[in-house]
Amino acid sequence: MEDWLGPLMFIGALVLIFSGYPVAFALGGTALLFAFIGVEAGLLDWHLLLALPDRTFGVMSNYVLLAVPFFIFMGTMLEKSRLAEDLLTTIGQLFGPLRGGLALAVVFVGALLAAATGVVGASVVAMGMISLPVMLRYGYSRELSTGIITASGTLGQIIPPSVVLVVLADQLGVSVGDLFLGALVPGLMLAGLYALYAVGVAVFRPKRAPALPPEARNLPPKVLLRRVLLVMLPPLVLILLVLGSIFAGIATPTEAGALGALGALLLALAGRRLTLQALRETMAETTRLTAMVMFLLIGSTAFALVFRGLGGDLWIEDLLTNLPGGAAGMLLVANLAIFLLGFFIDFFEIAFIIIPLLAPVALLLGIDLVWFGVMIGMNLQMSFLTPPFGFALFYLRGVAPPEVTTAQIYRGAIPFILIQALGLLLVILFPELVTWLLD
Repeated sequence: MEDWLGPLMFIGALVLIFSGYPVAFALGGTALLFAFIGVEAGLLDWHLLLALPDRTFGVMSNYVLLAVPFFIFMGTMLEKSRLAEDLLTTIGQLFGPLRGGLALAVVFVGALLAAATGVVGASVVAMGMISLPVMLRYGYSRELSTGIITASGTLGQIIPPSVVLVVLADQLGVSVGDLFLGALVPGLMLAGLYALYAVGVAVFRPKRAPALPPEARNLPPKVLLRRVLLVMLPPLVLILLVLGSIFAGIATPTEAGALGALGALLLALAGRRLTLQALRETMAETTRLTAMVMFLLIGSTAFALVFRGLGGDLWIEDLLTNLPGGAAGMLLVANLAIFLLGFFIDFFEIAFIIIPLLAPVALLLGIDLVWFGVMIGMNLQMSFLTPPFGFALFYLRGVAPPEVTTAQIYRGAIPFILIQALGLLLVILFPELVTWLLD
């Protein structure tokens, strides 16, 4: 019984999760059930669970995790105060005269929103509501429009300061600043590959990505330039202040997140967009997401405690370290598992269930954990875009006009999935993309 109780516990948790039961309670409930089974089988003692309150207190007093609500607040405030909308419309006017200009504007603003929000859903929904009707109105193909919006929206997974990277750093036990630095080049590289694809479509299939007609470009050049500076500079300065303070070692990620939250409030106030409704909605969304993260973390802490008590961690370690190919085999299995789980469960759930099991094995095999974290972020970004269960596709389906079919959204995502796979492969083949800023 001792040999199979750990694997059975892992499978039982996944069955409960896939049945639709809330993940935090599925993990906690599985932990209690198997703790009882372990005690009855003589493999555990109830005294093991006395460690749970201490571990929960450790989670709640984790200073790094304070960055999560700050970054969520910062991004949500920029969205609710319609500063993101201003960015999209203004950059669209700037790139509009070019063939494929609107697609380039979506990539550019997607990268900016990724750095400002760090939340995939917020970026995809904002761009889907604002950019998609405009792109369709001026003759862009539905596949290119939906594909570039969903792909650019997922940049929030990998471009710092990302909530995803904060949680990954905590679970891997590495510096948030190091993970931000490591993810910067791969994230910008991915945005560049998206832009390159949009240019390629505009050159070889011009009817799919036309330039805006003259009547749609209604701002004189001087007025447009002034508007671009007024709209783009404040968020850019905020992002540079937040990231710069972390990279320079002036502030911790938590302090920089607090600065970002305050900066987003001041930007909304300066733009006369700081309404009571926007503030209330921002606080509600921040509370909801933060509470979800905390419940997941407590549930996963209980699960990990009992799982280790039953020797499940040794089973995972033995399984992954004895794969053919050593570290390469472990990376292949880890990537496949994370990619497949990304179809069904949210990133936070993957981070709190799977990453604590993989991190010790990666360390044992001599894999750099910062590079490992960036690779996981790239992988999850791809799974969020892959039909039929990619979360980014569902976010866009919820705000897309009725004439855009689900099949068109799926077809539009395929070229960008291939681009993301290429980006992931480049990170695996050339670890220097992650590590050179850290040296």
